[in-house]
Amino acid sequence: MRLNRRSFIHSAAGAAAVPSLSGLQSASSDSDSSGNTGVTAEELDRAAETRVLDLAGLDSPVVIESIELLRKDGEYFVRVRSKDGAEGISLSNGRGDTLHPIFNRLVAPFFVGKDARELETELLFELYRYRSNYKHQGLAFWSAQAWAEFAILDLLGRVANKSIGELFGGAIRREVPFYIASGRRDTTPEEEVEHLQRLIEESGAKAVKYRVGGRMSRNADSIPGRTEKLIPLSREKLGDSIAIHADSNSSYDPPKAIEVGRLLEEIKAVYFEEPCPFDRFEDTKKVADALTIPVAGGEQEYSERLFRWMIQNRGVDIVQPDLHYYGGMIRSAKVARMAAVAGMPTTVHISGGFGFVYMLHFASFTPDIGQYQEYKLEIEKYRDWFDPPLAVRDGALIVPTGPGVGIRRIDEILEGAERVV
Repeated sequence: MRLNRRSFIHSAAGAAAVPSLSGLQSASSDSDSSGNTGVTAEELDRAAETRVLDLAGLDSPVVIESIELLRKDGEYFVRVRSKDGAEGISLSNGRGDTLHPIFNRLVAPFFVGKDARELETELLFELYRYRSNYKHQGLAFWSAQAWAEFAILDLLGRVANKSIGELFGGAIRREVPFYIASGRRDTTPEEEVEHLQRLIEESGAKAVKYRVGGRMSRNADSIPGRTEKLIPLSREKLGDSIAIHADSNSSYDPPKAIEVGRLLEEIKAVYFEEPCPFDRFEDTKKVADALTIPVAGGEQEYSERLFRWMIQNRGVDIVQPDLHYYGGMIRSAKVARMAAVAGMPTTVHISGGFGFVYMLHFASFTPDIGQYQEYKLEIEKYRDWFDPPLAVRDGALIVPTGPGVGIRRIDEILEGAERVV
């Protein structure tokens, strides 16, 4: 059963079509009798310790002179400047209203005077120790760290005239197939399918994701009977050409999750996301062991060691660090390195807003990203920030190619922004 699921993932994703990571050896597609991947913790640790940034061309120090949090039109931005006059920018994950004190007091001051080239090798670990930030670790702290990291990566990319993908060893894809996410639970099955059809027409997507269950609801559905009717109806109405994903957002215990998973198997869903409460790893593993379709998870996770457990013990089939909640691109790339050793895809979760742009850059350099990445129709807001403008082509998003994250004119974007203190 395990082999069948692994074969499903890799035959569908075309994993062999992208190069393997240099110096890392993938496990075979067979798991041991316990459902584990057969790789050791030591192998996974070595993968996580492998450098991910390529700093070729950055021969001189890039000393950070200032790093500040700004707000404009409801968006939170981080602007970092070097002593040589270079700058970088990032956008938050929409949580600046509550997390700005963490950023301003515990994150930003640490980076002033530091050489940005040491971001991976020294700075992120020292930030973890700075003012005992390890006592604040979790989604709130790691999000604030990610805002800083994204801005510093943008700075380094602009100085080196490299895209984010090139900073991480080279872009291996320029187009990223996406699914369109509904994000609703207040619809009847019929209303939800109609909503999905509109999203497909609007976006050109060839894949969708809808929500099942009631969201951390102890087996309760958002509307009684919605899930059991929605799953078969979605395949009937959308047809076989549309790939389907389902996300329960921690709704179920293992027996109920397996029951819902069987319905998803019948419609040949791409994966079943977060079937059980996100921190109940053994429960999620029971579901993954029982089903033939892949189980995905990791959106809420912030511990490298727990990702290592999920990968080594095959608690999920697809790992999903959130680029903000997990603390940035570098930490997430190290999870992908571990997953690659075990032959598992890394399909990052994104927190909405500008997050899909960071997803595109992560997907540009990560060999096995699975079949589809999430997209929530935000391109219209940000399209013209880039040169060439952001674009969709045949169900895929085009990766920006400019230096850093690819934003053309920082001064234009931040004109009129106010500093957040």
